[in-house]
Amino acid sequence: MQTISNPTQPPELMAKSTSLHGAQSPGDSGKRSVGCTEDKAENNKEEKAPPPQSRESTNNAGYGTESDYDEIASLAEGLGGVSIHPKPIRSILGNVPQAIKSVADLLSSNKCKNIVVLTGAGVSCNARIPDFRTPGTGLYDNLQKYNLPFPEAVFDLGFYRNNPDPFVQLASELWPGLRHSPTITHSFIALLAKKGMLLRNYTQNIDMLDVLAGVPEDKVIECHGHFRTSSCTNCSSAFDGEECKRIIVEEKRAPACKQCGGFVKPDIVFFGESLPLKYHRLVKQDTKMADLLLVMGTSLMVGPVNMIPEMVRSNCPRILLNRELVGTFLRRNGPRTRRKSYDTNAHRDIFHSGDCDDSIRTLCALLGWETELDELNASTRLG
Repeated sequence: MQTISNPTQPPELMAKSTSLHGAQSPGDSGKRSVGCTEDKAENNKEEKAPPPQSRESTNNAGYGTESDYDEIASLAEGLGGVSIHPKPIRSILGNVPQAIKSVADLLSSNKCKNIVVLTGAGVSCNARIPDFRTPGTGLYDNLQKYNLPFPEAVFDLGFYRNNPDPFVQLASELWPGLRHSPTITHSFIALLAKKGMLLRNYTQNIDMLDVLAGVPEDKVIECHGHFRTSSCTNCSSAFDGEECKRIIVEEKRAPACKQCGGFVKPDIVFFGESLPLKYHRLVKQDTKMADLLLVMGTSLMVGPVNMIPEMVRSNCPRILLNRELVGTFLRRNGPRTRRKSYDTNAHRDIFHSGDCDDSIRTLCALLGWETELDELNASTRLG
């Protein structure tokens, strides 16, 4: 069957012991605190123990077994009933959406060594970088101050050649590495690379947060370009990237080409320009090699990148972590007739609706990667 879920919040864990922070279990009614013991003689009545919690056994997902629970319970008893686990394991395992559990099963199976990740603007929203198309908050809905003939003109090559000021003003506010830090999702992609599981990260974003998060540059395909280098829009001559940054960010003007005098811009892909050669060179071989496709934070509305989910092999699992169901995910008959078996266990699509960072954090909690994730993210935050 296809796997689809919506996020749910785990309830309070019903347990007899209390946490190191003095949190009380719901059944205590405020009568118990850390360091206190039960007065068993009171009312000459013996308190009945709460019914045992159900334990979810997992064989290969790597996030908790019966022996794990027994060992934790034994250690906790030796410490006077104080919880020694930072999060309630039973609560985590019992209330995580099935789609996230299915993703954890795949990642812990040791079968995913060539993961292809495809991301869009949604993975950067928690870095306070607006996406493009969300009504009211998206970038295209908030460009009125630039007096553009149409919102997309800010990234139009012909328009820039005649009037670079709107893009220059926008770029000076959004230039990577100045105000915005990588999100949890960016750090997760870097963690996949660190664990040797990432084949390639195809990003539609120009914010460079993937690289800033620690994803090696050879693992990243910035489909719509980046700000590290720059060139002339007229003669294509290379221009020093740092000098372009200084002129745009500090002087708020478009740099002039030293060869022909034309306007220089960062090497991000404008409407009317081709995608980088690196994309065309690698996308076909990467999608053939992929043993798992992970798509996050995208509307899949912009081609040709939106065709990547259709290019992977028919036996490659496709995962979508997104606020909305998009593309051909969960459709029994996509545009290619060879992908008809979405409802088989081996070839199914997995979709989870929600915030990317929330989904990734839950996933990493199941995998036991949460500490690594947080440490990696903290190391890349701007001061």
